[in-house]
Amino acid sequence: VQLQASGGGLVQAGGSLRLSCAFSGRAFSKYSMAWFRQSPEKERELVAALSWGGAIYYTDSVKGRFTISRDNAKNTTYLQMDSLKPEDTAVYYCAANLWGSARSELHDYEDWGQGTQVTVSS
Repeated sequence: VQLQASGGGLVQAGGSLRLSCAFSGRAFSKYSMAWFRQSPEKERELVAALSWGGAIYYTDSVKGRFTISRDNAKNTTYLQMDSLKPEDTAVYYCAANLWGSARSELHDYEDWGQGTQVTVSS
């Protein structure tokens, strides 16, 4: 499995970005997909997850602002980020977990993308 994240950039507070994660490999539909983020001096945290069965998880700080989705025909996972805040600034990583749940933890994810930088200016 290879994951390629894209879509990061610099945006003003209140703006929007859409991240994409292209999945290369077999059986994308059997994988739970997630977005994590990591900012300097902080641990990598789970932002949103979408299981193979359709269950969704969001961390509290992004509820109502971020939307995770997937297109199994295109082997791609998305993270629509609206109403961005400076505290959303981080490197965002997509990750894949075969047959995982939406509440799988960081160590459960076997495959990781390279990360894409999101910077939100105030």
